[in-house]
Amino acid sequence: MASEGSTRPVERLFPFVLRAGILTIGRDTLGRNKGKLHFVLITEDISEAVRAEILVDFQHYPVVQHYGPADLEKHFGIKGAKTIGFTKSGLAQSIYAELKEYRINQPVTPTKPPTA
Repeated sequence: MASEGSTRPVERLFPFVLRAGILTIGRDTLGRNKGKLHFVLITEDISEAVRAEILVDFQHYPVVQHYGPADLEKHFGIKGAKTIGFTKSGLAQSIYAELKEYRINQPVTPTKPPTA
């Protein structure tokens, strides 16, 4: 599970996520806090319909699909969650950098208005 540039697993950073208070749990809460998000993590067992909704709702944010609900419970102590978000911080940047290979959406490129 380690990224190519690191020999240590990203999970080593997870205890600090709870301390720093940068974890947002659930789609509704994520939707209310879009301006604060760095990236969204969904579990591997999420349904295709919900996955598609998340990709639309959070198209301007990186969406990473990795881990299962049991992993989220083990690392963060949250039961039954399939969608979590990490708010903007240096720690979130570090975690995303190591999970980037699991990103399932492409960055949205801003469109320029036509010049007259």
